[in-house]
Amino acid sequence: MGIADYITIVNGLLGVMAVVFVLLAVEDMGEPYYEGGVLTDYIWAAMLCVMLSALGDIVDGPIARRYSKRQILGGSLDIMSDCISFCVAPALMIFAMFGRMGEASPIWTVSLAIGCFWLIACGMLRLARFQHDEGGYVPYFHGLSSPASALILLSFAGLIWLQPSSGYGPELTTWDCSACWGKGELKPYFDFLILPALFICGGLMISDRKMSKLKSGMQVRISAIQFAALLFAIIHAMTLTHPSDAAADLSGTSFTMFLFLFSLFWTIVYVVGGPRFVESENPDTQSE
Repeated sequence: MGIADYITIVNGLLGVMAVVFVLLAVEDMGEPYYEGGVLTDYIWAAMLCVMLSALGDIVDGPIARRYSKRQILGGSLDIMSDCISFCVAPALMIFAMFGRMGEASPIWTVSLAIGCFWLIACGMLRLARFQHDEGGYVPYFHGLSSPASALILLSFAGLIWLQPSSGYGPELTTWDCSACWGKGELKPYFDFLILPALFICGGLMISDRKMSKLKSGMQVRISAIQFAALLFAIIHAMTLTHPSDAAADLSGTSFTMFLFLFSLFWTIVYVVGGPRFVESENPDTQSE
């Protein structure tokens, strides 16, 4: 084992810790964000663990290439770690956040579960193909990488989760669909948007779309800013968890939503411009 292998193991354990935080938060997930209690701190902590795992995933590759003389375990360890941290943990987190823990109708609960299963299955297929095909020996990814998928879902989930307490668009959150959400005072807010996001991210992971590895140029700087914005948004959201804090500081909530939106915007730009970014970085790929 080399230094990078230990980092990869820690990355996987961070994914496990994210799952533990989700389990601790389940008791409070039947209520929307602005009605929640202190247990919603655990959701942000779970997101933070995924982000730290993504940071470790970024640094373990260069460390392995520089310091590891023999790369026997690295590839297999990396795949197992990524599956836990960027597939299983985000899927369980989203199910806990938006499943409403039995408060919603079975239609929504089952649909969300299928979306989470889809994300995990596509992530497994994507990681298996990465090991089987060229892997790290080509200057681009085939399909959306699992860390990028996790960043998209974390940005989107955080944005939706904060919206009810932000004071923006309350008229858009009062519609009702008893067949989908059940009867009573439970409102869907923008929860329904997370379902197509799960299917789209899963589909992108198993697609043949070429995606840049973001190793040089302006794209690296933008991705670093996007990563920092999402990390800061999660840390800042942990200070707004309590209902009284969120109600008293709408500007703070709005700022956190802006950071989540900023992160989501640039990840969408990355996905939409995937092949163009690859061609701009590697002109030789145009002939393939």
